[in-house]
Amino acid sequence: MKRLSFRGRTGAVALAGVLALSLAACSSNSDNPTPSGEGTTPGGEATEAPAELSGTLAGAGASSQEAAEAGWIAGFAELQPGVSVTYDAVGSGGGREQFIAGSVQFAGSDAALKEDEITAAGERCGGEALELPLYISPIAVIYNLPDVSAEHIQMSAETIAKVFNGDITKWNDPAIAAENEGVDLPDLDIIPVHRSDESGTTSNFTDYLAKASNGAWPYDASGDWPIEGGQSGAQTSGLLDTVNGAPGTIGYADASRAGDLGTVALKVGDEYVPYSAAAAAAVVDASPATDDATDLRLTFSLDRTTTAAGAYPLVLVSYMLACETYDNQADVDNVKAYLSYIASAEGQERAADPSVAGSAPISDDLRARVQAAIDSIGLA
Repeated sequence: MKRLSFRGRTGAVALAGVLALSLAACSSNSDNPTPSGEGTTPGGEATEAPAELSGTLAGAGASSQEAAEAGWIAGFAELQPGVSVTYDAVGSGGGREQFIAGSVQFAGSDAALKEDEITAAGERCGGEALELPLYISPIAVIYNLPDVSAEHIQMSAETIAKVFNGDITKWNDPAIAAENEGVDLPDLDIIPVHRSDESGTTSNFTDYLAKASNGAWPYDASGDWPIEGGQSGAQTSGLLDTVNGAPGTIGYADASRAGDLGTVALKVGDEYVPYSAAAAAAVVDASPATDDATDLRLTFSLDRTTTAAGAYPLVLVSYMLACETYDNQADVDNVKAYLSYIASAEGQERAADPSVAGSAPISDDLRARVQAAIDSIGLA
């Protein structure tokens, strides 16, 4: 479990058993106040000077958001040094559980709440739970083949499904070779690696395989890996450690964490598209809302089978979960301010920085809808 903890005044980074990051920021210049996120226009500009807030704000959830959360909490500390924000990267399932149990004020989830979770979250919140799409990122299919010089190995969804289902077991299998003409593929066993914990990244990955593989993936989308046995790792960091640990491995992870590993270019229509923030954002903008979406639960049904040029359909939309009402005013003010900062143009651009998370900023239209939902948060 990774815990990010950022406090105003001084900055420090400490590792002790689990990762704990502490960042500090000086208070903002009183002659030129910076917006706290109390209110923003659709373009992300401030509408008023910030109030000075204080207290603690605890969150937990998707490990895919970890790098972005580090950037967001650091940026928020510059605006509101009196608020101590923490985020435990325990995975989407763990974050939803902690949020529903009331252990944290907000959570990150790479999958929308299920029907029973919507009910349970509403009971915890004493009103509707918010689901805000504030982190958009491609999922990379990553591999460890140090002797392959190709910039990207190319694969269709059908080929990827057969690899992870154990139907294709060698890197030089004719099915892979046919999609990579001229690439010297090794006679090496393929070692698929999956997440061992319940994961929104797994849910998005298996959703893509189920919808785009022409029947090659025989399982429904699920946050739990559907195949017994095999190599695995807990949270994003554990999966990456496993893939990095041996040549021949292949896995899946938030693209911001791919590092020096090879990444697959996906077949989309008649072309092969490597991941990028812009390609991921194009899919989200073209996708409809889910049937049960509301003004507070802004959830999407992603189009995994698009053939649009330049689109990358293996994308996750990670949601920030919050309550419509809280029992004390400090929680109301701090949650609204923090989420408003994340939704602002400044917050989205910080996470989009390749040195932070390389995510895709939300559109101005979506920002306006998100901000309207945030503004509805109030006292129980």
